[in-house]
Amino acid sequence: MTEVWVALTTAQPEPPAWVVLLSALTALTVVTWSTSWQISRGLVTIAHEGGHALVALLTRRKLQGIRLHSDTSGVTLTRGRPTGPGMILTAAAGYVAPSLLGLGGALLTSSGRVAVLIAVVIALLVCMLVVIRNLFGAVSLLAVGGALAALTWYAPAEVDAVIAYLAVWFLLFGGVRPILELGRKRRHGRVPDSDADQLARLTFLPAGFWVVFFLLVAGAALLTGAYLLVPLPAG
Repeated sequence: MTEVWVALTTAQPEPPAWVVLLSALTALTVVTWSTSWQISRGLVTIAHEGGHALVALLTRRKLQGIRLHSDTSGVTLTRGRPTGPGMILTAAAGYVAPSLLGLGGALLTSSGRVAVLIAVVIALLVCMLVVIRNLFGAVSLLAVGGALAALTWYAPAEVDAVIAYLAVWFLLFGGVRPILELGRKRRHGRVPDSDADQLARLTFLPAGFWVVFFLLVAGAALLTGAYLLVPLPAG
């Protein structure tokens, strides 16, 4: 217990600049290359649905469960008033959740709190596991959480830092692509019941506004995260 507390409260030294930049390039490649994106996109879906679920609880809606599907889609079921601020905030949370989680991770990672970041992520995965309502979703969370716990438990601190930087960059870049895909699919009429369309029905604002809003939030998170993570030359 003492060792865990020390790990959580001790700031790790900043890795070399080339490690930070290489992790960013690796994450960007994973997100932009179609094959690797299809494999890794489920991680963004976990963050997306987790965002819906967290805001639903914060706005006092009843969370009925989360389902994660093998095609990297997901759904979060809540119960409560079908309109109003709680429903609007819950619907708006999904697409911005990966980027905001990445921004929070950038704050912790850039200050050397890698162990805290890893502990928070594992805790969030455990909380999601409690409300998962299908086998594929449960297996996915167990696989991600188990792999993360094993790597960080047995790997040296330097490797933990690399994993943290890769994960944060992936969330920052990965939070943008689904929004761009959403905009493209909506132009072709392929997602008539997307989060943006639900928000259009809940508010007086058109779905296109919400797509732009999602993109602005994700872009701001990416720029702010990059500012926090990339070491500036001494001056």
